[in-house]
Amino acid sequence: MEVKIEESWRAALQEEFQKPYFQKLITFVKEEYKNGTVYPPGPYIFRAFNECPFDKLKVVILGQDPYHTPGVANGLAFSANPNQRIPPSLINIYKEMYNDLGNPMPTHPDLSDWAKQGVLLLNATLTVRKGEAGSHQGQGWEEFTDNAIQIVSEKKEHVVFILWGAYAQKKEFLIDQSKHLVIKSAHPSPFSADRGFFGSRPFSKTNEYLKSHGLGEINW
Repeated sequence: MEVKIEESWRAALQEEFQKPYFQKLITFVKEEYKNGTVYPPGPYIFRAFNECPFDKLKVVILGQDPYHTPGVANGLAFSANPNQRIPPSLINIYKEMYNDLGNPMPTHPDLSDWAKQGVLLLNATLTVRKGEAGSHQGQGWEEFTDNAIQIVSEKKEHVVFILWGAYAQKKEFLIDQSKHLVIKSAHPSPFSADRGFFGSRPFSKTNEYLKSHGLGEINW
């Protein structure tokens, strides 16, 4: 199967697409879309990669699952379609951004502008069944996204990896911290943001690191 993905990512991930686990995963995903409602819409499955080419990537922010309610998921972790209400975790991300940088609080939940600047907003699982959180976990997506993280770590230098919460922090072993920066804190969810997310200043830390290596800062 020909995966529709941005060309620099196609080159970086070509070996993954040939592996048996990935072929099995694609068969599963196709059946799921055929037999029920799955999010995000099919053309958005690889949107995180398509909006943030491998050769432009500066920052990786890891999420877990796409939103499983109608009309919300847009293929970018923590982001939602522009016509939707801002999800609770993203409200807290915006609050921390305001406190960290003084940036005005956005009035929409679409983070595609971040992606276009080199922020890979990557969920560990790229699809989900309507109304069933975690329904596509354990089918191969985690192996694919883990390998993508490892390939970024191996083939690039001076990338910032932002790991919010225990789930994302389990991916830390995939990252070579001798040549990349890892920023960790509690998850921005309302259940945990007060336990170390607020005040963690990930946005200014990211830009300070990028600037120190002669790379363009992100306009958060």
